[in-house]
Amino acid sequence: MSVLEVKNLNLGFVCDCGFRQALWDISFSLDCGKILALVGESGCGKTISAMSILQLLPKRASLTSGEILYENKNLINMGNKELQNIRGKKIALIPQDPMTSLNPLFTVGEQLLEVIYIHQGLKGKDAYRKAVEAFEEVQIPCAEERLKAYPHEFSGGMKQRAIIAMALACNAEILIADEPTTALDVTIQAQIMDLMHKIKKERNTAILLITHDLALVREHADSVCVMYAGRIVEKAPADEFFANPKHPYSVALLNSLPSNRGKSLETICGQPPSIQQDISGCRFHPRCKSVMDICVKEIPQQYKISKCHYSACFLNK
Repeated sequence: MSVLEVKNLNLGFVCDCGFRQALWDISFSLDCGKILALVGESGCGKTISAMSILQLLPKRASLTSGEILYENKNLINMGNKELQNIRGKKIALIPQDPMTSLNPLFTVGEQLLEVIYIHQGLKGKDAYRKAVEAFEEVQIPCAEERLKAYPHEFSGGMKQRAIIAMALACNAEILIADEPTTALDVTIQAQIMDLMHKIKKERNTAILLITHDLALVREHADSVCVMYAGRIVEKAPADEFFANPKHPYSVALLNSLPSNRGKSLETICGQPPSIQQDISGCRFHPRCKSVMDICVKEIPQQYKISKCHYSACFLNK
């Protein structure tokens, strides 16, 4: 069951050279108890797509059209006061850098208690009990003592757990995890992802996982959306995506994985386009090995491969 739907989202930035579009017709849905991975190279629009859900956009960003539907309401049309009742409480963000996400001047416990008060209305012993339970749920040892610690006394992995605890304390239905394992060593990465699996299973939480790590996606995601230069070029269940990728960009990404034993690693020629570049037709065509004349002239739509598998490539027409 879908808990949130993003439909035909278009977004741009007001630059010195005028208005430049950054996202084109972004559409996806989040299902209860499932992990949707939004993947692609740096700068493809993953994070700005996710930040659009919570309307946490830079001043120069402008949503020109589309819908973000949650509880039968379009979040784009909501005022800041209404959004405040959703941010953190209903839809929680696990930001990219846990090192800078906590205020160094306050204990982690003080910051967690503030979140509990704002979104749950709890004070005193009730709030404290909730904070301890949240720390215990994310497996922070000696929870009561660690609530008294300052952020600099936490490791990167512990900071990330504390951020997740804040989301759990508010009973958020949706988690937006923006590169949640960045800057963490492999062991800690596995622990954080295991924790997120536990959350989705036990709480039926919908998780939007933003990452460029396809190995992480292969192991943990239920479905995948591949982005390139502001467009979604392929959507599929995770198993089907890795077994049968259809878009040339998806194929190139998977061929560049070191896990493809027995095959030489391939590279994708060229660079992703900048926001200032105007590219006609398919935005991947300057780097595509299978480019055809039509690719330069026309924008491909999402062609249906199977029940839940779509590819925006004329090869799949």
